[in-house]
Amino acid sequence: MRANRKRASVATIAVGACASLSLAACTATGSSGDGEVDASDVSTTVPQEDVTLDLWYVNDPPVEALVDGFEEKYPNITVKTTMVPFGDYIKSIKRSMSSDEAPDIAQYNPGAMRSLIPAGLIYNLDPYSQAYGWEGEFPESSLAPLTSNEEATKFDTGSLYAAPGGLSILGVFYNKELLEEAGLDGVPHTVEEFSEALGAAEEAGVQPLSVGGLETGAGQLWNAWANVLGDVQDYKDWVYGADGASIETDGALQAAQQIVDGVEAGYIRQGASSVSDSDALADFADGNSLFLVTGNWSVSQLQESMGDNVGFFAFPGESADSEPVASGSSVAFSISSKTEHPNAAAAFLNYLGTPEAAQIQVDGGFMPVNTDADVQIGGLGDDVAEEFTAVIDGAGIVPFPGYASPGMVDKLQSGAQGLITGHMAAEEYLRSMQEEWASYHS
Repeated sequence: MRANRKRASVATIAVGACASLSLAACTATGSSGDGEVDASDVSTTVPQEDVTLDLWYVNDPPVEALVDGFEEKYPNITVKTTMVPFGDYIKSIKRSMSSDEAPDIAQYNPGAMRSLIPAGLIYNLDPYSQAYGWEGEFPESSLAPLTSNEEATKFDTGSLYAAPGGLSILGVFYNKELLEEAGLDGVPHTVEEFSEALGAAEEAGVQPLSVGGLETGAGQLWNAWANVLGDVQDYKDWVYGADGASIETDGALQAAQQIVDGVEAGYIRQGASSVSDSDALADFADGNSLFLVTGNWSVSQLQESMGDNVGFFAFPGESADSEPVASGSSVAFSISSKTEHPNAAAAFLNYLGTPEAAQIQVDGGFMPVNTDADVQIGGLGDDVAEEFTAVIDGAGIVPFPGYASPGMVDKLQSGAQGLITGHMAAEEYLRSMQEEWASYHS
């Protein structure tokens, strides 16, 4: 079925437009107009007639392969896919979902799509969750940032608005040959040892870090430090929108200062503020730095480029006995309340939790949604799986900071650029994020 699917141009999507859908005749399921699917129309029976669904997404692996697997299982359903760069997606998703040509299925970003919930532009999936039994099948930690109150001011409460399609974890990729060249016996086990490793690499003439400050990379670096230097519950309360929560904490401040100090020490290149995430990834893959802090969505690309010379570990805590913690989420998908085929769209979301989908998710570098599935993991994926399990068994997976409000990604990115260039102090960085948080949650 792949030949029947096409990608729309990124330039077109960036302005929130797409080609008209060619949808086969099908009895449409009704909507109340407020994001509530009519429960009487909900069915787990997959439509037998020909159906075409339009799906927009951000992450490449493993979406295309998952669509292929779904189409193979349901050959009467064609899924047209459109990949949009992260920045364009975040900026245009509300306009796109408000249009008469909104995609049937859209990748969910808890921060950017918060505005879609009170607007009734994506379905409350509780009726489908109950019909399919998702609450018992999907990992509880993966559902927390996908549930929200009707005002979309608080996560981990209320109703479900997306289903997970592959679990992720933020951590540290490292070059094994450069680790040895820097005179290090192994990966660091504490945050102090991590700092020492950066210094050892610098002294050995090895660039310690590849950082993409133009997009999300520098914010992820701050996020990784903030997770281990601050109180985990305080951080989760802030992202999830708990009353009175604040990011202006000692741990978050120390994390921001680490970036400032890292630039001064040469651990982070001064020009990193103009480096894209893809260029930072390529720089690391080419052997030009010891460490890269990013997520396991990069596994397949790095393994292909570096083979056995790349490894992965979760960002270390303050002591070797600290319970491991890391930000993470899932590639997740919502259903547009404008779709004419919600039952077919829900069938795709349900497919994401099947054993067949689990292997596809693993092959794409993600952890499987179906944690009981018998999957084959090898190479760099083994490292990720081991660290993921350790984090789950430790302090757990926590949400990304960009989920805290619709405009938080911009504050994370522009502020991290300011830290790198010296135009913003650590305290100002946190203040800008807290002001954005307060403007939304108050």
